[in-house]
Amino acid sequence: MASTPVTDDDTFLDRLADRLDALPGVHAVTLGGSRAQGTHAEASDWDTAVYYRGSEGVFAPRHLRDVGWEGEVSEIGGWGGGVFNGGAWLSVDGRRVDVHYRDLDVVEHELGEAEAGRVRVEPLMFHLAGIPSYLVVAELAVNRVLRGQTPRPDGYPAALRKAAPEAWWGRASLTLDYAKANNAPLGGRTEVVGAVAVAAMEAAHAVLAARGEWVTNEKRLLERAGLRGVDGIVANAGLPLGELVGRARELMARAVADAQAGS
Repeated sequence: MASTPVTDDDTFLDRLADRLDALPGVHAVTLGGSRAQGTHAEASDWDTAVYYRGSEGVFAPRHLRDVGWEGEVSEIGGWGGGVFNGGAWLSVDGRRVDVHYRDLDVVEHELGEAEAGRVRVEPLMFHLAGIPSYLVVAELAVNRVLRGQTPRPDGYPAALRKAAPEAWWGRASLTLDYAKANNAPLGGRTEVVGAVAVAAMEAAHAVLAARGEWVTNEKRLLERAGLRGVDGIVANAGLPLGELVGRARELMARAVADAQAGS
């Protein structure tokens, strides 16, 4: 039977965490996003995660579906697989709640990879540059644990701080090279602007990694990296496309170099 709806945020979160924690196979529940970091607005989503062990074979999305909350519950791997391996978009007591699945076997592996400076980038819907494999490690560092326990990185790994900026800037540079050599000569403004947008996110990841700052999404990534100036470049309709790419590269390269020099 559904519980009586509540209007107090603290009580709501407490009840939500209890219900998620009671799902079979769940070892921990966390709060992420803007609400964990104190930057939320009244209408912000409630981003949560349930940590389970895939090797145990106990946790199953059907248990979350059986709770009866309105919304969509994906299967494990339903959001493309990889480190971001599915979840649910729900409405609970009139609030928008996201529930992410986090396999502790995978999370612990990626923590070791991050500490060794090994980085992969995976595609994920709504993320222009995709996501780094160490995103699940960033969540361990910045999210608020509501129930149970999760591993926690000992600061930002030095090896990751060295490797990630190089990996991200390498991707950004290649993205810009391709746009200048292949899209700009054909007059493909949409393609060029799209490539610059992707490269800006990649460069921003490089900046934040060089600073040793965790990133869990792209929402404020350009602001944090000091790359909001890309807006003016792509909005300048009078710029020849090759020059547009060149100016964007100069802005991004300077930001990345400054961050690496300060690290």
